[in-house]
Amino acid sequence: MSVILAVESSCDETSVAIVKNRNILSNVIASQIKLHEKYGGVVPELASRQHLEMINPCIDKALEDSGVSWADIDAIAATVTPGLVGSLIVGVTAAKTLAMVHNKPFLGIHHLEGHIYASYLNDPDLEPPFLCLLVSGGHTSLIQVKSSGIYENIGSTRDDAVGEAFDKVARLLGLPYPGGPVIDTLAKSGNPKAFKLPEGRVSLPNNQGFHPYDSSFSGLKTAMLRLITKLKEENGDDNLPIADLCASFQFTVAKALTKRSIRACLDLNLTKIAVGGGVAANSGLRQHLQEEGEKHNLQIFFPPLKLCTDNAAMIACAACDHFNHHWRSPLSLGVASRMNIEQVRKLYQETTI
Repeated sequence: MSVILAVESSCDETSVAIVKNRNILSNVIASQIKLHEKYGGVVPELASRQHLEMINPCIDKALEDSGVSWADIDAIAATVTPGLVGSLIVGVTAAKTLAMVHNKPFLGIHHLEGHIYASYLNDPDLEPPFLCLLVSGGHTSLIQVKSSGIYENIGSTRDDAVGEAFDKVARLLGLPYPGGPVIDTLAKSGNPKAFKLPEGRVSLPNNQGFHPYDSSFSGLKTAMLRLITKLKEENGDDNLPIADLCASFQFTVAKALTKRSIRACLDLNLTKIAVGGGVAANSGLRQHLQEEGEKHNLQIFFPPLKLCTDNAAMIACAACDHFNHHWRSPLSLGVASRMNIEQVRKLYQETTI
């Protein structure tokens, strides 16, 4: 039973958590949404400065909430990739410093792997193999989880990530940032079939049909732009059917993601789909995937809402598993803005400890 303190600072949340295997002892999150809201997106320099300001208070609070001492902690972990480089450096530097001061092993964690492990925190008995639908502001991927640290990316978006598409459509509708929660709320009072929108299929070369697992949201975004422009010309700027537009857009996204996820799961003879990332909180996606999954006798796992967005508990959970497998990272390990999740083992060295 390992106890890990982890730091997550890849984007616009400063988070520190302490996790004992798959049990959360503390999970402190300092969000920067209000800071970036007026810019309509994350400003990297501001994010880095805010991480610097909040990292020490978050560490202190995580230790206080957990009730453990430094002697109880087995290792220190931090997100090292992917993410905003300046933000990653703040968290990784803090984690390495703590590891050296307290003579603890260090583990560098892949951010996407953390989102996969978020489902383990809610369902401790979940084990590979399974399919992970990872949907966030920066990523839309279908990942075959074969075993601990062994992944195959079988599908992804060819353009905008789904969370990014939500933000851009919200901007077209004059809604605030971040767009996902606002659209989700408004969609509940709208008609999801009011407007027929394209699902964004990706063509295979030489007229061989469509890629079964890849997604595209640029066409859907363009269709929304044209539809909104048309409705404004017909009815005026102040008479848009906002709820119907939100519901139709959200339903189309949920349908596209569900269709690809279930097909991939069945093709690979898997029986479980775990969903991770900020868009995993979307009620339309949750309902549609759950309903369709039941038709095919598939188990669908969603993290609780508080673990869908970036948090250090999921990073610590991944680190616990790797620590128990005797994996460690060198203190010389740097950060990277990008790294394919299939390369995750490059972050570790096996030990005989």
